[in-house]
This record gives sequence, C-alpha cells and structure tokens, in this order.
Amino acid sequence: MVFKKTVGTLISGALLTSFLVGCNGGDKQESETTEPSDPNNEPTEEALVPEEGAHLVLWDNSDEEAEWASVVAEEFEAEYGVPVEVQEVGHTEASTKLETDGPAGLGADVFNSAHDHLGKMVSAGLVYENYYANDYKDTFMDAAISGTSYTDKDGNYQLYGYPIAIETYALFYNKDIVEEPPATWEELFASAKAFQEESTSSERTFGFMMEPANFYYTHAFMAGYGGYVFGDNNTNPEDLGIDNEGAIQSGEFLKTMHDELLPLAIEDITYDVISSFFNDGNLAYRISGPWDVHNHQNAGVNFGVAPLPLLENGEAPQSYSGIKAYYVNSYSEYPMAATLLAQFASSEEMLLKRYEITGQLPPVESLIDHETIQADEISTAFLEQALEAVPMPNMPEMMSVWGPMQVAYTSIWNDGMDPEQALKSAREQIEDAIETQNR
Repeated sequence: MVFKKTVGTLISGALLTSFLVGCNGGDKQESETTEPSDPNNEPTEEALVPEEGAHLVLWDNSDEEAEWASVVAEEFEAEYGVPVEVQEVGHTEASTKLETDGPAGLGADVFNSAHDHLGKMVSAGLVYENYYANDYKDTFMDAAISGTSYTDKDGNYQLYGYPIAIETYALFYNKDIVEEPPATWEELFASAKAFQEESTSSERTFGFMMEPANFYYTHAFMAGYGGYVFGDNNTNPEDLGIDNEGAIQSGEFLKTMHDELLPLAIEDITYDVISSFFNDGNLAYRISGPWDVHNHQNAGVNFGVAPLPLLENGEAPQSYSGIKAYYVNSYSEYPMAATLLAQFASSEEMLLKRYEITGQLPPVESLIDHETIQADEISTAFLEQALEAVPMPNMPEMMSVWGPMQVAYTSIWNDGMDPEQALKSAREQIEDAIETQNR
C-alpha cells in the first residue's frame, strides 16, 4: 500500500524543531504555525519522517474497531518501519486515563477520543494541534472539523483531531408498516396516527417513539427552529440560546407530539421500551442511531432509515453528531512518528477500510459518493442526516447544560409546563452552574 501524501504532510523545519522541543522531558511547549506575509518567501519545508528508533502505542476501542486499528498498525509499520502496539482503551475513557498516564510517560502516543472531551484535553495540555489543518478543512465534513477544533484560553481556534468517524441519529421506520418514509413531520404525524388507529394487533401499538427528555435528541428540533446552546457556533458560553423564540417553538412542538402521538410519561418511554416495541412490530417510527442497526436486524425487523423529516418551517432538524478522532499525546516521546500515524489512519484509504470493517461512517466529503457506501441505503441515510448535524459542543461548560435541559423538557412533556417558562428556568440554572464552574 502506498500512503498518499498531500501538501499537509510537509512541515516547516522551524515547526519540526519546536515540535521536538515540545516533548523533551515531557514538558509541553506551545508552537505556532504562522502564515508567511510574502507567498514567495515561504519557510523551508521538509517531509515529515519518524524519529529514529520510534515505537508507538495506539489506544482504541474493542471488537471491530480494534481489528481496524490492528490493520492500521500493521500497514503503518510496513510502510514506515515503525512498530505500533494497539491497546484496548475505550474512546470515552481515554482522555481521563491520559490525565494521569500522559505526564507519567505511560499514555498512548495516539489515541481515539470522543470529540466532546476535547475542551478538557486542551485545557489540561494533553494534545497537540493538527498541523495539517488546512488540508483537513478542505477534505473533511464541516461537522468533523468544528467538532475536533477548539478555541483556547488565548482565543486561538485550532484543529486538534484527526477525524476517523461520524455518527448521528435519524428516523427508523418499519417497512412492513410504512411504504415510504415521510418527507415532513406533518406527513409523519398523519402516518403515525393512521397506524395507531387502524392497528388490529392485540398488543398496544404506537406510531412514533423517541426519548423526549433526552437533549441529545431534542436538540434536533430546538436547532431546527433556530435555538442554540452557545453562540458563535458553540464557542461562546456567555451567549445562551436555549430559551430564544426558536427554542420555545421546539417546546411547543414536543407538546403537540405528546398530545397527538405519545401520551405517555417520560418514565415509561425508555430506550429499552422503544427498542422492544420496534422489534415486536408494534411501532412504526423511532429515532435512533447506527448503534441500533444490528439490534433490529438481529430481531428480524424489515426496516429502513431516513433523514429526519422537515419541520413546518421547511428546515431540517439539526441532530447532534459525535465525532471519533485520533489525537496526538503531547507527552509522546515520538511526536513526529505519532503525528504521521494519526494522519495515516485518517487517510481516505484507511477510513474506507474502517467503514468496511466497522460500518462506521467516514467523515470525508469525497467518500460520501463512494460506491461501497452508496450501496448501503442505511449508511447513505445516516450520512445525509450527518450533513445537517451539529457536533455536540466540546466546551467544558457543556456539562452544565444536560441536566437543566432534561428537567425542562420533562416539565414540558409530563406536566404541560409552558415552554418559555421551562426553558427560561433551564437557562438560569445553566448560567449559575457555569459561573460556579469558572470560579
């Protein structure tokens, strides 16, 4: 296999020097890439090559993802002569483990992490920025770039991650009940009501189900109507949009959903309940993600997946997306080899192979139309929704948002609380929590 290098595989000699200095003794030094003022006087560039004697540790998930990581390790060693040991560390645990293992020199050189942990990692000085940012911005989906970028305390907006997968949720529908997925929520409401009214099953049936208090899902409606969490594309925690006009409209939408489609208490609409109804053929529509594909396939459900229907304002719901990415440990003894491994793993060739092994979608624009992906209607549906998705904010302040938003939507759904009042209360709780967090 030939690793296809782009302009991004070149780093200025000065940058390489600062890169090496940044890891001597385990002390992270900040380095900056500066744009030359004169395009005819660019800094000297050298090909990025691994350090002599480099050997790397790579952290990734188990099962199919571990299989893919092993393939990456083998092909990387064959190409560059650098051995890579793959260790199983989950992508949601990696950042926490690195907080202690990194400074001690025990952490992985390259590791898989959830993008919403990035703010914490940058603040702790655990990761290097992606020095090929311009190339990645031209190649990867906007959501993958914004999700793995972060504005540091000095106001510098930098790309840190090497994205390897994107996931979001969409609309699952039972093909034995629904011939074609609805294009609008008005059509979905009509179809769901008809199924409930016409059902002859001796068991209880529902046209539509979702977890209405889970802000991971309800964000799609809030953002689709014009609400938002943080201003300036989720980088400004001083600007909260969770109780603006659009957000309030999404609360009204959920009240209508409760009254017309799903008049159950939130406590009775759990993930397991929804899954069971869909597997048993007693549910026409549900909202979920790729993690449920095998679940429903194994249950023998004849189902399809479609992007979320358009709202009454003609806008697509903006689902939350999660970005898995490789990051380079700032304490790595071999930063150049580690950077090369992260770039190698996130190449189009390796990401297509990752899709073939894991089924997880590559966040690369050019691969959307690849015949391998286009041949799978479920994958294309999730990709279509991913193009409308907003990455979960990766700021530490986001941890103060989940709880109050769950309380707000529970009050709207269970108690019929006025959405404006519920969301205003959530805003006040979030502001208080952020103020306490930043003291």
